[in-house]
Amino acid sequence: MSTDFTPPQNPPSSPVPKKKIRREDALAYHSSGRKGKIEVVPTKPCATARDLALAYSPGVAEPCLEIEKDPDASYLYTARGNLVAVVSNGTAVLGLGDIGPAAGKPVMEGKGVLFKKFADVDVFDINVDAKDIDKFCTVVKALEPTFGGINLEDIKAPECFVIESRLKKEMQIPVFHDDQHGTAIISGAALLNALELAGKRIDQVKVVVSGAGASATACTKFYLALGVKRENVTMCDTKGVIYKGRAEGMNEFKAEFAADTKARTLAEAAKGADVLLGCSVKGMFTQDMIKSMAKDPIVFALANPDPEISYPEAKEAREDVIMATGRSDYPNQVNNVLGFPYIFRGALDVRAKQITEEMKMAAARALAALAKEDVPDSVSRAYAGEKFRFGREYIIPKPLDPRVLLAVAPAVAQAAIDGGVARVKLEMGEYRDRLRKMQSRSHQVMGSIFTKAKKKLAKIVFPEGHHPKIQQAAEILREEAICEPVLLGPVDEIRRSIAEQRLDELDGVTIVDPQQSPEFSRYVSWFWEMRQRHGINLEEARKRVRTRNYFGSLMLKEGAVDGFVTGLTTGYAEAIRAPLEIIKTRTGRRAGGVYIVVTKHDFKFFADCTVTIDPDADELAEIAATTSDLARYFEVTPRIAMLSYSTFGSAGGDSPRKMREATELIRQRRPDLEVDGEIQVDIATSTDVRNAEFPFSNLKEDANVFIFPNLDSANIAYQLLERLGGAEVIGPVLLGMHKPVNVLQMGCSVQSIVNLAAITALRAQGDQFLF
Repeated sequence: MSTDFTPPQNPPSSPVPKKKIRREDALAYHSSGRKGKIEVVPTKPCATARDLALAYSPGVAEPCLEIEKDPDASYLYTARGNLVAVVSNGTAVLGLGDIGPAAGKPVMEGKGVLFKKFADVDVFDINVDAKDIDKFCTVVKALEPTFGGINLEDIKAPECFVIESRLKKEMQIPVFHDDQHGTAIISGAALLNALELAGKRIDQVKVVVSGAGASATACTKFYLALGVKRENVTMCDTKGVIYKGRAEGMNEFKAEFAADTKARTLAEAAKGADVLLGCSVKGMFTQDMIKSMAKDPIVFALANPDPEISYPEAKEAREDVIMATGRSDYPNQVNNVLGFPYIFRGALDVRAKQITEEMKMAAARALAALAKEDVPDSVSRAYAGEKFRFGREYIIPKPLDPRVLLAVAPAVAQAAIDGGVARVKLEMGEYRDRLRKMQSRSHQVMGSIFTKAKKKLAKIVFPEGHHPKIQQAAEILREEAICEPVLLGPVDEIRRSIAEQRLDELDGVTIVDPQQSPEFSRYVSWFWEMRQRHGINLEEARKRVRTRNYFGSLMLKEGAVDGFVTGLTTGYAEAIRAPLEIIKTRTGRRAGGVYIVVTKHDFKFFADCTVTIDPDADELAEIAATTSDLARYFEVTPRIAMLSYSTFGSAGGDSPRKMREATELIRQRRPDLEVDGEIQVDIATSTDVRNAEFPFSNLKEDANVFIFPNLDSANIAYQLLERLGGAEVIGPVLLGMHKPVNVLQMGCSVQSIVNLAAITALRAQGDQFLF
């Protein structure tokens, strides 16, 4: 069978959403706030006249002169050693085709985001208005002094083959066309493990390839390097089988794979095949083709976003099939993010002159080996608790597995050293330790919370259901199955707003107007009985229950919902009043608000930032204990600093005395915790200084749980870090309540609402999750 298609130049590089992304959401994501997805941030201080003199004139002349004497000194005095150019002419952008370099720029920025998030590699995206091969190569070659590596992207075949080959010969830094080699490396790792499971030898299997573009060609060459015999490979394009003697639609790159075969269609070629590789388009593989293959067939259907045949269709055709696709909702996702960030990480760290076949092979074998290792619970939690074990439905690691960095980058670096293309030699044990430290900041602090929350669909009530931000957050929460939102407010007004925003996922969402609710009168009576000895008469009870915070709190108290999130349009003190009156704190506990402060390198827990104005020592000890429990739930070993302007008696005053007393109380109550105080923040966060000056301190590493002497200091500290220090904050997480309640920051972002709702939903799952 011959079908016209355009083989995609881009491999699958991100999870495929189960729901079509709204055009408005995609445009808003890219245009809101600072435009685009990337920015350049200085890494040195530029606050004083001296700083400026060092950064630019006259101080900058000194490194310039050193680099003039030794060009390799650019790796010491500039960012070159961690800087990659993602270069494209926009001739083969995703599934969009030749849309030009300007239109392709959002994709290149996106590639830069993945480089940074997964391997801390900095990227400039370079979008070149040049289709001519000579002109394009001239531009890229001239960039060499700026970069440590070149990632070619979205360049159509066959020009991409010529461009990469020429640049690799002419440049002394790594040049890597990910559209070709990324899919080859990842699927190569999958092939090795699939063959092992099928009990087949690589030098004996028959391989059929659908597609003759960049990905298909590179995959085929890589499989040959792994051990597949050339005479056992049949490649098909839009005209059918590429066979010896064929003239139509041929070029020098296809001719390399011309087979000596009588087969003329993909269906004919697939008969008796062991491996069927698709780098083409949806629907190219049929169930009859799968049925005609050899025992334990291996099918890699890698068209993006829809594979050549779906996983359910293939399994229906052959129960013994071992299958991989580019989709995140099927087993064995071939995702290029498993490759390029870590390959460049290893290559940059040894200052490799190029990325060799041996380095690519090392990456593939490292991935294949990692898939055979026991998968830690942290990876399972990132995938809704799903357990993974080497087998037919787990032949390659998951894209969100943090161990990939520690497996692939050192393997690539070692291969570069062994192959003689490395300018720097590394001791691999020390290098792995360095990479582990780089991972200390969680790229997805909320990741485990989202996946844990999905285990049980909790109902979360939002009293400010009229607000567009709440509605947008509710759409995400519903779409991602994090919780089931319940919106309070005028029903018709909310439904109109939902329709105007085209929030399709909110179709059928529960909307309750307290004053129109059949439960209103009963709630009024109930609340009056609850508060009649606290100065509340019946009319005042009716007045308060009309307000959504009180009505929502009563819904939670009764069990009509599982959690409560408010505060977007109301000050904290007012927003928390109703939950404190109705839900109340747990027996013997006090409420306290904790912010999770995420910096470039890690995250800390700040408490109490929202509730207790001037806590006494007993309250501080309790706040420290509950905040530490929250930290442990984020898989952080708590190290508590009881903060003060004094360190271990260096200054007098009531505040240091209170913090010393609180430290003793928490040590008595929770001897399992690592805590010290009173202590200044600079001492608490500098292990070197602390060990030198205060070797007796109980803090063995930098503190990550900060307990402040009062609300002033805690609230000011987190806001300064957020507004001036560039930190991201999650929360506040309200601790100590009898049922799951959280109060938002006024005017916070949609993502902040989603984050806090997820934490609330998680707490609704049971007492074991209460902090």
